[in-house]
Formats: sequence, C-alpha cells, structure tokens
Amino acid sequence: MSKRDDLIVKYAADIKEKFGESADMDLLTKVTVGLGPAIYNLDASKVSGNDDKELETVKNNYLIKKLGMKDGPQLMEAIKSVLDKYGSSNKNKHRAVVYYMLCKHFKKASVYK
Repeated sequence: MSKRDDLIVKYAADIKEKFGESADMDLLTKVTVGLGPAIYNLDASKVSGNDDKELETVKNNYLIKKLGMKDGPQLMEAIKSVLDKYGSSNKNKHRAVVYYMLCKHFKKASVYK
C-alpha cells in the first residue's frame, strides 16, 4: 500500500473510533486526495481546534470555496461540533477526517462526484 492508502486507513479508524460510524471509503479517499500534499505535512495535516485563524481557514477555504456553502453562523457551529466530537483533548485532529465529517454533515458528497 502507498503512504496515502495507509493514511486513509488511519483516517477511517479515527472516524470509527471518534465518531462511531463506518467511513464511506470512496468519499474519504476523494476528500483525502483533494487535500493533496498537505496530508504529508505534520502541521498542515492537522486542524487546531483552539486557533480561531485556523477555524476561519477551514470555513473559508473548505466550506465556502470547495463545498460552495453560503457564509453564516451555521458553518462555524458545524466546525466546532465536529471538533468537539473529535475530542477537545485529542491533539491529532486530522484535516481529512474533519473535512470528511463536514462534507457528510452538510450532505455535500456530490461535490466529489
């Protein structure tokens, strides 16, 4: 398996453990591929739940630009909800998992078709 495939398996395990659901492997793979080389960078591959600038980046670059969402308080509420479920004490909140869960939350899997 490639390094990317190994990461996708790790992300799927995180989704099962932290969110209690089985990952849609096709969608998870597409979300991961969409992140490009960021998944291999230790800092870029994680989302810091305590950094407001980071949360704005997730909102603007992913939810608004990639998923085509309209800006509003529901976006930040969804981000915080996913991060809370991921676990506030968990320092390794993988960006691919956060994006996947947001994509599922807003029912935007069609963006990756």
